[in-house]
Amino acid sequence: MSSTEVAGQVGRIQQYYRFQSRIYDLTRWSFLFGRRDIIRRIPLATNDSFTLLEVGCGTGYNLALASQRFPKATLIGLDVSKDMLAQASKQLAGKPNISLLEQPYGPGTHPWTGQLDAILFSYSLTMINPQWESLLEQALVDLKPGGIIAVADFYDSRNTWFKRHMSGHHVRMDAHLSPVLRKLFKPRYEQVRKAYFGIWAYFLFVGEKGR
Repeated sequence: MSSTEVAGQVGRIQQYYRFQSRIYDLTRWSFLFGRRDIIRRIPLATNDSFTLLEVGCGTGYNLALASQRFPKATLIGLDVSKDMLAQASKQLAGKPNISLLEQPYGPGTHPWTGQLDAILFSYSLTMINPQWESLLEQALVDLKPGGIIAVADFYDSRNTWFKRHMSGHHVRMDAHLSPVLRKLFKPRYEQVRKAYFGIWAYFLFVGEKGR
């Protein structure tokens, strides 16, 4: 993936969230399903000390949940939108085990090779196009042997009008993530669920890096 393509993707995300960051938590509860569940399904002991990275942490909603479940964990939130991170900083104030970084995720930019215990992608991969596959490959590099990847995201829709609507919000929905996740990681949990009587589907995936 060229630096020009990455910069273009980052610019589109930053522009989209300049306004969306103000209303994100007020509106996204109604269709970003499974976020609490994916945190609960991370198969790490609640009292253990470990390091978890969330790629595309947004306003910090998932990091707040993870901090409640894993109070001794070191949590890192990564996002390219300074507006979303500004909201996250407010929401996560007073939580010393959480740090936030404004930068993209990719090869050669972080000192995490083989060091992370868990990586979370929550409704971020379907917005990162066309670089999403390289991010999963980077996660494989950065996780320790036996490390966990956890994903909650849009899956697919049989309604073309809904797919067009979501593409206007930079979301790709054609079940493209699951095959690559299964190829790179050993599945430990996977489920596709319907939303709003089947207008669309979302999925949860928990996988493990081979030892």
